[in-house]
Amino acid sequence: MSAQALEISDLQAWYGESHVLHGVNLEVAQGEVVTLLGRNGSGRTTTLRAILGLTGTRKGSIRIRGTESIELPTYKVAHLGVGYCPEERGIFAGLSCEENLLLPPVVGDTLGGGMSLAEIYEMFPNLQERRHSPGTRLSGGEQQMLAVARILRTGANLLLLDEISEGLAPVIVQALARMIKALKSKGYTIIMVEQNFRFAAPLADRFYVMEHGQIVEQFDAAELPAKQDVLNTLLGV
Repeated sequence: MSAQALEISDLQAWYGESHVLHGVNLEVAQGEVVTLLGRNGSGRTTTLRAILGLTGTRKGSIRIRGTESIELPTYKVAHLGVGYCPEERGIFAGLSCEENLLLPPVVGDTLGGGMSLAEIYEMFPNLQERRHSPGTRLSGGEQQMLAVARILRTGANLLLLDEISEGLAPVIVQALARMIKALKSKGYTIIMVEQNFRFAAPLADRFYVMEHGQIVEQFDAAELPAKQDVLNTLLGV
């Protein structure tokens, strides 16, 4: 059985006075791709942010490859090999594509350190073509590729990806799907928050469904056809 890359137990999280997560429990094995499904406001993004300590108060347990991290500040969580690609991407618009890639420090070496520029450009040929272009000149799809590639430069191998396919052209979405398959083959562990079920379904090994800050359903990819009606109800499809 694969070792657990992430184990979350009874996770509670707040933004100020607002109690958002109400006892989240989930596990992700090393090398798995797991998708968090749910309606907007169900707590999926907050779960990713809570893993990194980007919410307010947190209670419960978050173990990253066996290390308890619930009391750690965000920079120490990152040094456990966790990389986060937020929905807003957060690239430096005034820097060139390549300068963005050269900026992040290496924070983890569980997969041999961060990817080299040559490896990044092999995975994202669009970025090589645009390596001297400032962030403001990149398309939405190129910005998304850059946001993910920047994480891979750090050496993180537990990747938290928030709505990376949102608003992108189908050809870019297909490229991102190929990227996730390639990363999985290299041993990366990936947790995705996705509204685009068609994008997520063929990629994920397992699914967790959230509602009102809790996990209400979980199942393996093989169970997906049998769970379709339940999903349609939970997701409002």
